[in-house]
Amino acid sequence: MDTRRQFIERCAQTAFGLSVLPNFTQAEKGKNGFGSAERIIFINVAGGMSHIDTFDPKEGSSKGPGETIRTKADFEVTNYLENTARVADQIAVIRTMTAKIGVHGPAQYFMRTAFAQRATIKHPNLGAWAQHYLGSSHKTLPSSACINDGPRYGNGFFPPSFSPIPILNPESGLQNIDGKGGSTNSITKNLGLAQELSAGFMKRFPDSNIGAYQQFYDHSLRLLRSEDLSAFDISKESKSMRENYGEGKVGQGLLLARRLVEGGIRFVEVTAEGWDMHNNLEGDMEEVAPPFDRAYAALIEDLKQRGMLDTTLVVLATEFGRKPSYNGGGRGHYPVCFSCALAGAGIKRGYVHGETDKLGAHPDKAVSIGELHATIGHAAGLPMEKPAHTATGRPFHVGGKYKNPIMDLFA
Repeated sequence: MDTRRQFIERCAQTAFGLSVLPNFTQAEKGKNGFGSAERIIFINVAGGMSHIDTFDPKEGSSKGPGETIRTKADFEVTNYLENTARVADQIAVIRTMTAKIGVHGPAQYFMRTAFAQRATIKHPNLGAWAQHYLGSSHKTLPSSACINDGPRYGNGFFPPSFSPIPILNPESGLQNIDGKGGSTNSITKNLGLAQELSAGFMKRFPDSNIGAYQQFYDHSLRLLRSEDLSAFDISKESKSMRENYGEGKVGQGLLLARRLVEGGIRFVEVTAEGWDMHNNLEGDMEEVAPPFDRAYAALIEDLKQRGMLDTTLVVLATEFGRKPSYNGGGRGHYPVCFSCALAGAGIKRGYVHGETDKLGAHPDKAVSIGELHATIGHAAGLPMEKPAHTATGRPFHVGGKYKNPIMDLFA
């Protein structure tokens, strides 16, 4: 027999995790970047991007196969990021990220939630935190989405309706939906069945929380019948725009992310895989870096040209870096030091926060993952000092134990 939680989670998955909670009043935008990010694109660079071979190039024994090049700003990158170099005057690089976890699964969980993975609790990602404090971002569209990955890191201890809507292939958009306005009978039938099950469940186990799912079903059906679904259809983009971003799941995924935030979704996470380079760093970088570099630069330029960069925070994050030692093969996992980047929404432009030693082994102004999340939360206008509570009353803050945002990153 299902528990209430299991039942609710299944209902949420059936109807895409759309919010059914009422909107809260948005915090007023203040100074120092608070509330400047109306929307967030979180690029999850999965596998552990080598900081030395991208945003923090070194010479000597740490030097990799790439060459150091100048950028449009007052810092250097490697030639694997030649397009990023063109938009470097729009971004801020954090060269001194640090963590304590060097295993992919737990490290990915930590980067996307700012909490260590536990068997007894699931923690929310930033999209769920924003929905908790700010309410739904759109009347029909969900408040968050994840592209190129399932919703493994989503609502956490918040309601299942805070889960991101998953888009496993950006070129396919929402699965099992005719984006051209055709029949949605199969999904409508599934929702109707779920609604009947819910009614029966509520008769046996009355609970006011489950009652909210009547709105949940209504919201889901409104989405299916709404013209807003076109936001998920990248075929509506021009051929030249799609070519700017590049082919493949990363390029088209970032293009879809722009469409979704433009359409009203507040938080979109895009996963870019392939960065776990243990044995053939040179070959892997030549394969993985160019399409990523092209797409990332295209996203920054596209947002700027549309007048969206000032209100959109673009986060480039990876779970850890890679070891400074290089002998022509690959690099191992290295959580002690790595790089992330932020752009838009009140963030300084053409800026580098912190430096590493000559080998790229140790940071000076170490920035924790919790502090990174607190910085993103500050930009989004979240009340950082205010805890959220689990069903059992346990308090949690954005970024883990109350962390201060890195104010030096804001203009």
